[in-house]
Amino acid sequence: MKIETIDLGFMDTEGIIASFLLTGEGSAAIIETGPTTCIENLMRGLKGNGVAPEDVRQVFLTHIHLDHSGASGHLAERLPNAAFYVHEVGYQHLVDPSKLLKSAARIYGEENMGELFGEAKAVPEDRLVKLEGGEELEAAGGLLSAHYTPGHAYHHLAYLEPQSGTLFAGDVAGVRLLGQSYVKPPTPPPEIDIEAWKGSIGTMRKLEPKVLCPTHFGSYEDVERHLSELEQRLEDWLLLVEERMDEERSQEDIAEELEARGDEEMLREGAGTEDSERYELAANYEMLVAGLMRYVSRQREEA
Repeated sequence: MKIETIDLGFMDTEGIIASFLLTGEGSAAIIETGPTTCIENLMRGLKGNGVAPEDVRQVFLTHIHLDHSGASGHLAERLPNAAFYVHEVGYQHLVDPSKLLKSAARIYGEENMGELFGEAKAVPEDRLVKLEGGEELEAAGGLLSAHYTPGHAYHHLAYLEPQSGTLFAGDVAGVRLLGQSYVKPPTPPPEIDIEAWKGSIGTMRKLEPKVLCPTHFGSYEDVERHLSELEQRLEDWLLLVEERMDEERSQEDIAEELEARGDEEMLREGAGTEDSERYELAANYEMLVAGLMRYVSRQREEA
């Protein structure tokens, strides 16, 4: 099996959202569709790798957030032989994306939805395959195993290609941009669960991948260092948000403080100011703080 990264050119920017192309034995599969705004870049990526639309037999989604699966309905029309694989909790939102779109509009603002994600269309039910994690799936002449990895979302899956040891980790492995070591936790509302996320980091460790492929963005071989940094930063960010909520600080104030801390850490790891802007495009602090505050509030209500 051959693995290629297709840069989807999100918001006319390189290295923000990836789709991963698997090819072998005359067939192809992709992992992640990206948003509808990037569909032409995806189709060009297929063509550039010698893959015809009818050759794509599987589309694997790590989760249903629009930057990962938003183009699925349109791709169902363009890839006539492809089945779409998704966690069973996310399945209904691909059949009827109306609730997903309303939720995203609350987070990103109705006025920004078109520019960021474009139109989302329903995927026909007969083209969808439900997963729960634990399945072994044939793809591009080889195998993928699906693993349930909640934390960023309740319906999150990671896919391991056992021959190369490559783990396609969606958002549960964090955001890390090409040429950088800094790992940024994507913690938007509404489903962030830090304890579940730490459990999923443990799941990824047990799989012992040789290569880690976060959708934002690329592939990395320093797997344990990457996962350890992600885990530590999740704990640090949660502690900061809890303390500032106890001080009755506003969401805006907390986001400003977290951004200052994040930029300082990023620069210390060798990034530049332009890299900070690209990380912000992949996951902005106001949204990340909103997710953490929601998690803290929910935990306190349950307690």
